[in-house]
Amino acid sequence: MQFGSRYPSRSVASGSFVVSPRRKETLEAYLGSCVGVALCDRKAGVGGLGHFLLPEPTGMDRLWQPECYAATGLPLFIEALLRAGASMERLEANMAGGALVGPISEQDLELDIGGRTAEVVVKILKRERIPVLTEETGGFFTCRISLDLETFGCRVAPLGVNPSEHTVQVFEPLSSERLEAALASVRPIPQIALKIIRMIRSQSYDMAGLAEETRRDQVISAKVIRLCNSARFGMKTDAIDRALVMVGEKRLMQFILTAALDDFFPENESGYSLCKGGLYKHALGTAMTAERLANFTGRVPADIAYTAGLLHDIGKVVFDQAIAPVAPLFYRRTQVDGEKLLDVEREAFGLSHDEAGGLLAERWSLPKGLADAIRHHHVPENAAFNPDLTHHIYLADLLMSRFIAEHGLDGSETTILGTTLKRLGIRPEQFPMIVEQVPLHIMSDDAEPDSREKSAATVDKGRLHGRGGKVFGF
Repeated sequence: MQFGSRYPSRSVASGSFVVSPRRKETLEAYLGSCVGVALCDRKAGVGGLGHFLLPEPTGMDRLWQPECYAATGLPLFIEALLRAGASMERLEANMAGGALVGPISEQDLELDIGGRTAEVVVKILKRERIPVLTEETGGFFTCRISLDLETFGCRVAPLGVNPSEHTVQVFEPLSSERLEAALASVRPIPQIALKIIRMIRSQSYDMAGLAEETRRDQVISAKVIRLCNSARFGMKTDAIDRALVMVGEKRLMQFILTAALDDFFPENESGYSLCKGGLYKHALGTAMTAERLANFTGRVPADIAYTAGLLHDIGKVVFDQAIAPVAPLFYRRTQVDGEKLLDVEREAFGLSHDEAGGLLAERWSLPKGLADAIRHHHVPENAAFNPDLTHHIYLADLLMSRFIAEHGLDGSETTILGTTLKRLGIRPEQFPMIVEQVPLHIMSDDAEPDSREKSAATVDKGRLHGRGGKVFGF
């Protein structure tokens, strides 16, 4: 989706900024709790967009990832604009985001990360005497901010709502027959994925057999090699056996499982997805976040958390095509009117995506703990077999939907966030540290390695020209 722009659009990911000369291109950022800041010098023909995740560093020696934070990233963004030819006296700002995405809980109001991030941005802009032309922060909905690099016009609108689209006024609920057909039409989970899930569950690995099976599937094998060679992991290999030696058994199993499910999620951007492959990117990001949360808490095995995160939204695959004809109304009901996604799904289809996911998990005979996490990832207090796992998936899904909003429509609520944090032994003041577990780039070949995995030797280079501070055309 290009937000009605005349020109190609470039997405500015969380924890990064982009600076560019005047050109026929649109920069855009998808904002939930994050804050987006558009800055430009019209006379010099220079502008850019920054996307900030948190108000300030948490004190965990994270300054080598300064673009994530308004307190450190916004000054770097301004410096990059000045190096590109902008004048401090002529800079103008527009800002948006920092939303409390409803329903609102006491935990939201206590943490108010988005509000505090916006306050830091305003403080810095006032200090630098940069006028703010428009400020659409706070509120209760996710939005998209776009900057036209030819005119330097800035626009903010609710996420997923395009005023030029025709809005369908009624739903056509799925009958029991159509629901059964929709479930039956979902392609079976690949056998190699089921094999890995069983191995992870039993914690017994037959890596020689798994590597041989992967080699026989040229498509999956090629995708695994691509994952190993992606910029995020920074490895160079052309063979499964060599990859096994380089990354180890558990990581290779994750790569194979991820590659096996690549084609399972639809590639379109007209249903739940707001970008091409949005469902898969959200699933992968949730898996990576869940793995890191498991390592942080020590409550569940990290590989099981990764698997549950990867599969948590399989129910959306059932409904994705049915949503497409009513997408504008679907988005408006949830993003503008503030209705719960699960309630709108039940009205439209007779059940919600987490319930549909539970049905698919039963059809595939997935382990009970995994199926429970899929069925109850929005209501983890209802989980019966492995509540800790389900609470991890709920929290990972919530973090992805709040701070990486560009992938798709999600129904995570914060009403039980306090309960989840308490159950997992996470204090409220540690929540910003938990936010830092969110992967800022999902399957991006041109992105630098995740800063949690890159060495301190790359810090200075990363600050000037890396993932956070991209300067094009100079």
